[in-house]
Order: sequence, then C-alpha cells, then structure tokens
Amino acid sequence: MNGKTHFGYEQIDATEKARKVAGVFDSVAPSYDLMNDLMSAGMHRAWKAFAVALAGVRTGERVLDVASGSGDLARVFARRAGTEGEVWLTDINRAMLARGRDRLLDEGRAQPLAQCDAEHLPFRADYFDCVSVAFGLRNMTHKEAALAEMRRVLKPGGRLLVLEFSRVWQPLTRAYDWYSFKVLPWLGSKIAGDADSYRYLAESIRVHPDQEQLKTLMEQAGLARVEYFNLSAGVAALHRGYKV
Repeated sequence: MNGKTHFGYEQIDATEKARKVAGVFDSVAPSYDLMNDLMSAGMHRAWKAFAVALAGVRTGERVLDVASGSGDLARVFARRAGTEGEVWLTDINRAMLARGRDRLLDEGRAQPLAQCDAEHLPFRADYFDCVSVAFGLRNMTHKEAALAEMRRVLKPGGRLLVLEFSRVWQPLTRAYDWYSFKVLPWLGSKIAGDADSYRYLAESIRVHPDQEQLKTLMEQAGLARVEYFNLSAGVAALHRGYKV
C-alpha cells in the first residue's frame, strides 16, 4: 500500500501523509469549531443534523464515529443511543480527539474513545449498528482500506454514513473556487494563524472522489444499497450504504 498519494495538490510518499495531516490538525484544533462556523456560514451544522437524521440511531445501539474530531455527531448519537447504547469516538489525531472528549465531558457524558488509524480499527467484526465519518475520509491515505474496515466492524444490516465535501454544482464552480482559494486561507491566517492548513483543505476537496466515484468506492468495499444526497448544491454530500 505504499507508493504515492495526494496531500492537497502535492504528490507525496503514502507513508508521509498521516504525519502531514496530523500537523494540519494539531495546528487548527484550538480554532476548529469557530473556523467551521465561519467557513460554512454555519451550514455544517445543518449538514450534520441531516446525517444524524439519516443515521437513525436508536436506544441501545452501538455506534462508531470515525475521525470524530470535536465530536459533533458523537454528542447527538450518545443522546439517542442512551445509557443502554455504546458510542465510540475515534480519531488518528490526539489533539482533535481530546477536544471531542472534553466537549462531551462538559455535557456530563464520558464516552469511550480510541486514538487509532481508520485503516486499522481496534474493534471486532460485526460489532456496530452504525458507523459514521464526517469530513474525515478525505484526509485518509488509503480510502479503500478505511471503507473496508468500517464495513468489517458493522453488523450485518448495519449502515455506514460518509459526510464529506464533494463536487459543487458546475455553474457555481468559479465562485466556489474563488472563495476556497482566496477567502479560506485568509480566514485561516486571521483566525487560526495558519493559512497553509486551510489552503490544504481547499486542495484536498478537489482531489477527493466526487459523488459517483465515492459511491463506487463504497460498493467496491462491499457495501450495498449505496445512495447519496447532495447538500448545498454539492458543496457537501452524504453517502449511506449497508452491510449485507
């Protein structure tokens, strides 16, 4: 699985990507939530609410939130699964995982968590009712391996939800590119003191599989009944598939 991969527009050795992505998130962790609100004009909250609704988590279910970050999805899943359920937070980045843990603790919720690579999840097969990953797949070195792992840990009949930036409606491309490559780095420099990390964000969206390509990757990983929903004219898309 070595060879070359993308880090934004840069081609790098695959073995280097995790380290470079870690550097990005170590840098942006303190301002992550504020920047999410500013970058998306708050729309990320509606996208995540839609993902939660389609996840359909019920009392007593086991849920895994991969690349959980600051824990936006996990917090709601924990409320829905209740004390009879089990909601895990995982992230490869310690700073982001700690941020998610602290936000849940502030709500009086001590959820289990694991710092791990999504390509090597430390859970047994056929364990979770639902697995989610929101804005994390794009940063993974081997997306096929990560999707296969997420399918492995799902119970038969369980569902995987992937919320990710995607391909915007073509007539909006020029305006979206201007915003992505001019405004986002400027915001990053002013708010987070880091323009480069937000330039990487814009580039990583462009080299990530589009809606149909990601659907195909999920099917190749063994997921069935894969469908997707465009959000905000394709700025983001939610994919859902099932383990059979």
